[in-house]
Amino acid sequence: MRGSRVFIAFALAASAALAGCSTIGDAGANLMVNAYTSKSDGAYKLPAIPVSKVSRQYRRQIVRYETNEKPGTIIVDTKAKHLYFVLDNGKAVRYGIGVGREGFTWSGTARIAYKREWPPWTPPAAMIKRQPELAKYRGGMEPGLTNPLGARAMYLYNKGGDTGYRLHGSPEWWSIGHNVSSGCIRLMNQDVIDLYNRAEPGAKVIVM
Repeated sequence: MRGSRVFIAFALAASAALAGCSTIGDAGANLMVNAYTSKSDGAYKLPAIPVSKVSRQYRRQIVRYETNEKPGTIIVDTKAKHLYFVLDNGKAVRYGIGVGREGFTWSGTARIAYKREWPPWTPPAAMIKRQPELAKYRGGMEPGLTNPLGARAMYLYNKGGDTGYRLHGSPEWWSIGHNVSSGCIRLMNQDVIDLYNRAEPGAKVIVM
């Protein structure tokens, strides 16, 4: 009888491990190990990300996160290179991010005014002045796997209107965890799709 109970317990545990998206418990975190495989998305096929080359701290995971902000709020910790999407019960989905390089960092509160799938990218005039070779994209760069905005973009506005900053994807997965952008917050493409599906227009975004 005891042997039968052990077998049933083992079978249930194995079944649970195989169901749904696999996770790894790590001091209160659930690391989503199947998050970065190749996937079709509209007219494009995202390549797999070599997750073993991405630091564990920058891979998507559910973590304990205490905040007074309501679920659905996005909190960006530029120093730690983490973005948190607030969930219920003291938890959040944490993503690794790339942030503004020296001279392009910022902080404040904004909201997601609108979202776009596979957006075109138009470099601002100040960027074209710094990098004249980008003038050819003055009218907008077509969406695609090499587009700097990646698979998704969420456009940040505040009381003054368009901040010029975005939460967006990036084909440069190796840039996550670094100060690399002109102030926008970038995520790996697979991560920005996940965030896009969770975040609603009007959501509060706090950048620290």
